[in-house]
Amino acid sequence: MLDRTPGDILSGIEGDDSLADAFARLGVRNDRDWAWDNYEYVVRGLAHIFHAQRLLEVGGGRDPLFKAGELQALGIEMTINDISQTELDVLPDGYRKACFDIAGDISVVSELRDHFDLAFSRMVFEHVADGQRAWANLYDLLAPGGVALAFIPTLYAFPFVLNRLLPDALAARIVKLIYRNRTDNDDPVFPARYSWTVASEGTMKPMLQRIGYRDVAVIPFYGHGYYDRFPVIRDIHARFTALARRNDWRAVASYAYIAARK
Repeated sequence: MLDRTPGDILSGIEGDDSLADAFARLGVRNDRDWAWDNYEYVVRGLAHIFHAQRLLEVGGGRDPLFKAGELQALGIEMTINDISQTELDVLPDGYRKACFDIAGDISVVSELRDHFDLAFSRMVFEHVADGQRAWANLYDLLAPGGVALAFIPTLYAFPFVLNRLLPDALAARIVKLIYRNRTDNDDPVFPARYSWTVASEGTMKPMLQRIGYRDVAVIPFYGHGYYDRFPVIRDIHARFTALARRNDWRAVASYAYIAARK
């Protein structure tokens, strides 16, 4: 994880920079460990670059990216969204809450249209049934110039292809077997749909532009930890990952940041 803050690195950057420029200046590296370890730093950085003060975390539920005590120091208005009111009820005081389905009918939160400067999510968009509608709803929720960012697992990394093809119950059992911390009470495994979750800019950009987004960036990340308990497979995967990263084989990327600006 980087020790410097976005303000240290990004002094002098204007809000009209492109998303690609913003990610480049943040020093994003195409490695899955970097993606996970620095996601909060990236969200802070984008907020800094694009002068975002009204933020929405989609699917934040019981585990939002920012602690309630940080929000005042950051000088931001944070709204936590989730499809489940039960998840939102677990949150402590200090958060704004909005219960709605990002891929469903958002007329229930019509007061939030054109409201947010930055909307972001972690491991959420692979679970929605209609990814295109989710991005369209985000577009409606963003203020002019606002940025949407989704951190997602991507097809066609093998574990996620398998997750998509297997019955939900069996896929959940396999995930819980590999990751013992994934329990229904603490870190549930939700059904995955993988609608519009690829690392190909050639695929994602036209869809997002049809919605109305004027700037799109797709940052692929390579590697995953699903083979860590299997030494031979892990080592083969590590060599293949290095080759895929070097050649930017996005069809086999494991994760991506998908960013789009209204």
